Amino acid sequence: MRRFADLSRALLRAGFAESLAYRAEFLVWILTTNLPLVNLALWSAVAHEAPVEGWQGADFAVYYLATLVVRHLTGAWVVWALTSDIRRGDLAQKLLKPVHPLWVLAAENISALPVRAVVAVPFALLLLHAAGPDRLASGVLPWFAAALMIALAWTMTFLVMAIIGTCSFFVESAYSLFEVWSGLFMVFSGYLVPLQLFPEWLREAGRYLPFRLMLSLPVETMLGRIGGAEIAEGLALQAAWVAVLWLALRAFWRAGLRRWAAYGG
Repeated sequence: MRRFADLSRALLRAGFAESLAYRAEFLVWILTTNLPLVNLALWSAVAHEAPVEGWQGADFAVYYLATLVVRHLTGAWVVWALTSDIRRGDLAQKLLKPVHPLWVLAAENISALPVRAVVAVPFALLLLHAAGPDRLASGVLPWFAAALMIALAWTMTFLVMAIIGTCSFFVESAYSLFEVWSGLFMVFSGYLVPLQLFPEWLREAGRYLPFRLMLSLPVETMLGRIGGAEIAEGLALQAAWVAVLWLALRAFWRAGLRRWAAYGG
């Protein structure tokens, strides 16, 4: 356990140093995740004329600011790194090392969170200023649950991205699969439009899909829009999806390595 802990600390330090070294790429990523600010301006302008399904301009403001914070803290880029390693053959060398390549990628993504938090904190402070006490969850429990939801959402995001990257074992490029996933995520996660504005049948259909659990669920919890029973249900669904995605990733990884080795990868 001590050796594992020492190794984990070393990987996290290396990943943090790398995230600081590649500041330009990190800045590009930051700029490409600011779509909620555009949506905030659009929906606030619409709500200025009249409330939209009971949502006023201030409601849209706090929603999209919370969405931006959660998005910054749950993002992962493992799909690009894993796809590149598989296509270029770099994975062969990494498989010879005593540390599993997926754990190295996880450490690299986790170690970038402090840098992302530096970006997220100003938006969080702006959220607190814009929301006021009546538009945020009250009490310690919802905020503790929201923090746990964000951690589980990051885990789900990492596993999904790893699964898509592992598909490079079987297809020419996994990027097309990622684009499909990204399109579904933007719609059904609440990233573009709050799910509360969807028709009821569509909102209920997306309730148990992973997309809402990866973004909208912690946002709804932070804003006090769901209660204790729904919070418990959301956490249970997140944990179930983490287990399903982990089993799927293991199956894809093993099958992909066998296929890769058969073709001389």
